Amino acid sequence: MSLRDWLRGGRPRPESEAIARVKAWAASAVPEATIAVNEIVCLDPSCPGTETVILVMAPGRKTRAAKVAKPIDAVTRDDVAQALAR
Repeated sequence: MSLRDWLRGGRPRPESEAIARVKAWAASAVPEATIAVNEIVCLDPSCPGTETVILVMAPGRKTRAAKVAKPIDAVTRDDVAQALAR
């Protein structure tokens, strides 16, 4: 097992379909922005562990990160809407 897999708790990398799905939901909610989506594993005990981070980069605005405390393949459209509303 590679270090990357070990850090992910033995989980495989997220599928590109899951990434594309979450990115499309975010882009439809914020059409004027460029969206980046990543799944990260936070090893800090205060973190939820695996979480999905949605970066929203809109022209003339500071980049913001919306977080969903779930692996990307478990994220729903409602999760994305709630994260972007915060």
